[in-house]
Amino acid sequence: MVGSGFAGSLVAMIARKLGHSVVLLEKGRHPRFAIGESSTPLSNLLLETISERYDLPLLKPLSKWGTWQRTYPNIACGVKRGFSFFHHELGSPFRAFDADRQLHVAASPNDLIADTHWYRAEFDQLLVQQAQSVGVDYFENVDIRGAGSVDGVWHLETTQAAHERTFHVRFLIDATGPRGFLHKFLGLSETPLPDFPLTSALYNHFSGVGELATSRSLHAMETPYPVDASAVHHVFDGGWIWVLRFNNGITSAGVAATHQAAERLCLERKENAWNELLDSLPLVKNQFANAQVERPFAFARQLSFRSSAIAGSNWALLPSAAGFVDPILSTGFPLTLLGISRLGAILDQHWGSPQMETSLQEYAQQTDDELRATARLIGALYRNMDDFPTFRSLSVLYFAAASYSEVARRLNKPELASSFLLQDHPVFGPESRRLLTLAQGPMSATEKSRLTDNVYTLIRDFDVAGLGRRPANHSYPVEAADLFAAAPKLGSSAGEIEALLQRTGFYSAAHQQS
Repeated sequence: MVGSGFAGSLVAMIARKLGHSVVLLEKGRHPRFAIGESSTPLSNLLLETISERYDLPLLKPLSKWGTWQRTYPNIACGVKRGFSFFHHELGSPFRAFDADRQLHVAASPNDLIADTHWYRAEFDQLLVQQAQSVGVDYFENVDIRGAGSVDGVWHLETTQAAHERTFHVRFLIDATGPRGFLHKFLGLSETPLPDFPLTSALYNHFSGVGELATSRSLHAMETPYPVDASAVHHVFDGGWIWVLRFNNGITSAGVAATHQAAERLCLERKENAWNELLDSLPLVKNQFANAQVERPFAFARQLSFRSSAIAGSNWALLPSAAGFVDPILSTGFPLTLLGISRLGAILDQHWGSPQMETSLQEYAQQTDDELRATARLIGALYRNMDDFPTFRSLSVLYFAAASYSEVARRLNKPELASSFLLQDHPVFGPESRRLLTLAQGPMSATEKSRLTDNVYTLIRDFDVAGLGRRPANHSYPVEAADLFAAAPKLGSSAGEIEALLQRTGFYSAAHQQS
């Protein structure tokens, strides 16, 4: 295993639990800064499932805010109750009472079972330690000087503190991220993501960031959760800003934008560009008035990535190394955890058998299919960032698919949602692709209205979160009534829904301030 971010450590633990001898190689050392920090309900469910399936009980508390705080109070994270979006026109004051410029989608009814933002420096280090505790051999500050595969065995020539060592491994998994170790070593090419613009990103960690909710312009805003306890998105034509708060005083923030918008904003000028962007966003500037940067700004000139190959007979890229789209809907974690679950099943069921290579190719195809489905959706969002009503209706496709998938899996019916964004569902997949293709082109006001109506028609049979209500304030709480109403869509009874709510802790904080 090469790369000891959270994904590499998880796969290493799974392989060790399956009885394999596992070595985990890291070119740097922990703790270290890493981007990609916001979990989702599906991500946490997958983490919980991995914990139970492979007897890794130390992982399970990390799947909810409440159990995380009780079990690992010294590991920083942030509470994430949902997704909040605000639409801005650069250079203009934010019109707080214009509900049509907002979207708030809750992911939990209370803090105890809420999702989290992972402070990766401490989270990744914790998982490396847990990997070592189950018998994974871990080496850091390792330079891989040469690699080759002979007769199905990889030979990795390494240097660590002037000490040379060669590792011999039968199966090599790459968790080093986009354009990582195997992509470079094997000379794999990049291939474009369909219907997705070239994008750049500028980001950092800050201290001293104020709370958005204290802004005078937002004090009367109605949301189903405290807005700062969410993944906050500030959307403008061609780009968006994220703001994620941790409980250690640190806030992760950055901007992602199309190359055209990035050039217009001069993002390559880093801190100067960030400050100038804030000057054009009064609401966000006020929140960062007393903020201090914690490290030099990072600028990613080419954010998105897709590898031309993902697996071979004795190697595989994790989804996080096979491709990346954009952080806007926190899709990276569920994509990666789905891939980890599939690789774990291959190692468990097909290790050393003739079926293994076929299974790896199926894994590669599904990974690429889901990457492309994600790109189609987010590409359509970028195309419509100047038109927030259309942007909002397209985002409903994500929330409908994600919530349906989570509930189906929690009901032990994963066959209802075997792929990310339901991309291989015989109804949802083709129709969502058709709508997203339409959203990529020019549309009249009438066509945009028809597109929105078609989105809500499509989600009708998959809506388990009350998204079809379309309230005037565009605010969606988590309510048990929506799940009971959706029981027939999931082939379930009211009793099964009630058991699910009890099992997940939905009622565990009935009197908690939400």
